[in-house]
Amino acid sequence: MDTSVLELPAPPVSRLRRPGWRDPRLLAGLAMVAGSVALGSWVVQDAQRTVDVYVTRGTLTPGDGVRADALGVAQVRLGAGELELYLTVADGVPDGAVAVRVVDAGELVPRSAVGSAGDLDVRPVAVPVEQRLSQDVVVGSQVDLWVVPLAVSSDGVAARPAPHPLARGLVVAEVSRPEGAFTAGGSTVVQVLVPNDELPAVIAAVAGDGAVQVVPVPGTGG
Repeated sequence: MDTSVLELPAPPVSRLRRPGWRDPRLLAGLAMVAGSVALGSWVVQDAQRTVDVYVTRGTLTPGDGVRADALGVAQVRLGAGELELYLTVADGVPDGAVAVRVVDAGELVPRSAVGSAGDLDVRPVAVPVEQRLSQDVVVGSQVDLWVVPLAVSSDGVAARPAPHPLARGLVVAEVSRPEGAFTAGGSTVVQVLVPNDELPAVIAAVAGDGAVQVVPVPGTGG
């Protein structure tokens, strides 16, 4: 009996071929590498980018003029969303600009701290001080004003009414102390910025018969 084995054709051998430059997978890989390099370069450059920002040389109080030649310049790195918060050299200083709030010495100048004279609702009032003034009362600090009435006499008995608060949290714009250790007469004068609606009461108290005491607010001055 004749038996024969049916021979099937062998399957073709598949060979790995080196991808050509037009292979979509190769192009996609190259694009990813190039994108990663570009992104890394942008991140490094962005981290090293600095901006010239105005900085105060001395304390600014409301009403002080703000001029470019009186300010310093600092090169700083600002994050996203921070650039519009500060006054940059590229922006310049507007003509007639004044400080509308206190900016401490050495601080970057915030845009919100600069405005025009019409934005101010305070006026300076000179308060003579006869007693020794605290060293915490400096330009830019805050003080409370208290009225100490004169003693009154009734039936030959002198009585002094209790002191009472006059104004709170006023910004000190200037402090003028007598010069010299042996200065006779004269008193220290503190210029305080008084809101317009409190002006009548403060001016009346300063010009009145009683004494006005200047009390520093802790943590706001030197």
